[in-house]
Amino acid sequence: MAKTVALLDYGSGNLRSAYRAVERVGADVTITSDPKEVLAADGLLVPGVGAFAACMEGLERVHGPRMIGERLAGGRPVLGICVGMQILFEHGSEHGVESTGCGEWPGIVERLHSRILPHMGWNTVERGAESQLFAGLPDDERFYFVHTYGVRDWVLETDGLTTAPTVSWAEHGGDRFVAAVENGPLWATQFHPEKSGDAGAQLLENWLDTL
Repeated sequence: MAKTVALLDYGSGNLRSAYRAVERVGADVTITSDPKEVLAADGLLVPGVGAFAACMEGLERVHGPRMIGERLAGGRPVLGICVGMQILFEHGSEHGVESTGCGEWPGIVERLHSRILPHMGWNTVERGAESQLFAGLPDDERFYFVHTYGVRDWVLETDGLTTAPTVSWAEHGGDRFVAAVENGPLWATQFHPEKSGDAGAQLLENWLDTL
């Protein structure tokens, strides 16, 4: 039986391309903001494009932070993409606007310190040790990025009793930023798997395998 994925509809994100990409790798996908469907699905995909503050406003309107929190409290997988990753952090600072995120991870989403922005196009990723997300992909594989803001410092501290998150990084114009995180049931990518061709399909398939 195909795994079920709820694609969260909150007014932001490449819903159609994300839908096609996840369906391509064998999932039964529903575009929804209905809490029952979001909580019942095997996996929840949180997309996102545009400004951090606008995405958070849309997310709040559909009670997205609560649904994400409820899924994670039950160990139910969630995948955030692009701004859908950024809103998982505590705080966003964009165009002079300070916004509160979902707070699943500490950290600030801020403008990258690169001369040429946005960071747009194909780039490699320095993957974290023992990554499941990038399994089966060569180290020099490229993924598609489109962003001006990112998380430049990973500040989550672990107590040594729980498994530390796997954090992967990318670099643009001499500035290093978080490209992906694998943290128990919560995974996220700054790049767009749905725009990354066969490599993105493999990555989404790796996520589905954990559901």
